[in-house]
Amino acid sequence: MSYLVLARKWRPKRFAELVGQEHVVRALVNALDSGRVHHAFLFTGTRGVGKTTIARIFAKSLNCERGASSDPCGECETCQAIDAGRYIDLLEIDAASNTGVDNVRDLIDNAQYMPSRGRYKVYLIDEVHMLSKAAFNALLKTLEEPPEHVKFLFATTDPQKLLVTVLSRCLQFNLKRLEEEQIRGQIAKILGAEGIEAEAGAVRQLAKAADGSLRDGLSLLDQAIAYSGAGAGSALTDQAVATMLGSVDRTRVAALLAALSEDDGAGLMATIEVLAGFSPDWGGVLDALAEALHRIQVKQLVPGSEVEADGIDVDALAASLRPELVQLWYQMAVSGRRDINLAPSARVGFEMSLLRMLAFRPGEAGTGASPGAGGSAASGAGAGAGSGRSAAAAARAALEGAASARADGPARPPSMPSPAPSPPPPPPHRPAPAPFDDAPPWPEVPPQRAEAPRAPAAAPARPSPPPAAAAPVSPAPAGAMAASLDAGTWPDLVAALDLRGPVRELAASSAFIAREGEVLRLSLPESDDHLRAPFLVQQLAAALGARWGAPPQIRFEAGAPAGDTLHARNERVRDERQGAAEAAFHNDPHVRRLVEQGARLVPDSIRPIQEQEH
Repeated sequence: MSYLVLARKWRPKRFAELVGQEHVVRALVNALDSGRVHHAFLFTGTRGVGKTTIARIFAKSLNCERGASSDPCGECETCQAIDAGRYIDLLEIDAASNTGVDNVRDLIDNAQYMPSRGRYKVYLIDEVHMLSKAAFNALLKTLEEPPEHVKFLFATTDPQKLLVTVLSRCLQFNLKRLEEEQIRGQIAKILGAEGIEAEAGAVRQLAKAADGSLRDGLSLLDQAIAYSGAGAGSALTDQAVATMLGSVDRTRVAALLAALSEDDGAGLMATIEVLAGFSPDWGGVLDALAEALHRIQVKQLVPGSEVEADGIDVDALAASLRPELVQLWYQMAVSGRRDINLAPSARVGFEMSLLRMLAFRPGEAGTGASPGAGGSAASGAGAGAGSGRSAAAAARAALEGAASARADGPARPPSMPSPAPSPPPPPPHRPAPAPFDDAPPWPEVPPQRAEAPRAPAAAPARPSPPPAAAAPVSPAPAGAMAASLDAGTWPDLVAALDLRGPVRELAASSAFIAREGEVLRLSLPESDDHLRAPFLVQQLAAALGARWGAPPQIRFEAGAPAGDTLHARNERVRDERQGAAEAAFHNDPHVRRLVEQGARLVPDSIRPIQEQEH
């Protein structure tokens, strides 16, 4: 008993029978009808989208006995021989099995001979990217200037592996993955022609499992017919296809979403336990959950859109769930799908993804976050996922309240009664600063209530500066800054600031120019211009403001600096110490005696004693 599989039985034999790929068909039809047929074509795309089928139809159109046209008759001996795969002038070569240069040389030698029966000798090379580099190089000259009776048709799923010199000699057509609706329509058409009844859900599942490949869809259809015994008095059912594919019933996905929307942890775990009885692909369940959330979000944000229900009450869920919650769950489903292979087991990874959805909720305006049924421990984490705007406003109000409290002076002794606190006025509305904005991210101190000087924070241990640079810099109010700061004291101030990393480099490379009111003018070499990032300038201003009571407005100018930078001063001090060390070494009487006796001094080997200690 001989049986021809559906993928071969229903292979298109004319351009009009092709499913999809209209952009390729239109170009080939116009080329055939106008007679402007190129000598080399390259068809690329994923498996099962029609690369070899289009190449065979194209060869049939060129050699049809009724004349070359875009619509071959399909009845002549040539057309029937090509459909049967036994036409002598259509040479189908599997490049995966014939990868060497010797195979290509045989092809080139045979290409010189005229076709035996047809007008053209057509070489159809499948998976052409498997040819070796030497084989490609041997083919290049013939591919660029082939005999008039030769046409090359290449098919590949990986065009990136082809040489650029090969691509430049071919007309390239990229075949698209088929849409699910296109595969669904072709499967329904074939089932009708075969006289097999099928439920709509079964066809939908097969089309989705095909993943853009019509050949894969027809192979799955063959498998489903054999599994369910359809065609012998029984229909192809949705349940049978779901069992065969190992997919999850959509009602289970709806039950998961219902439990999440109701904060029902017990119901969620019960539904997962029922799912486990079917031994599902847990990653596939997360995919189905993400698809359902996508449909819900479309229904929420695009009013009037038609969304496929697919066993889920999309309207009810769209009305009961907040849009930002749907977005958060979708991101958790996608990230859980990505990380499920890292979990101790697939089920554990799936459960943790859904428990994460149960635990985290975006905060309402001004309320932070509400914990789900997973327990109150989720509230802190949920607040992190809540409204950043309300959290920033609360933090700003707390900072302003703390600054005002410090400006009011020392606290009352315990024995003195304190007046009843009056409610603080609401903080003024300020727009949220953009990233790297010029506005400083610290509370502003009003001039009439300037903060009292505070003791400097203990800085971490660091190497002691030389004696000349050991002048302490005590914090002073903003008014005293103009009187004390100059080019000589600027390096001392920078050395005393508790700065780290790039912002310390910015301060140490900057030279003092002038101080005018609240504006601090500095100079920076062009080689260090990359340090003038807005966030580094803000950090430097914040560090100065912590000492002076108010942050200055820092401006960098190209003028000549009035003094040294900290780097320049340290370099000068280091050179002075090095010179003193070398002079003391050369003047030592023992060293002189050794030199007179023939000893040789190694250049650049003298170091100050203090540097050696460090």
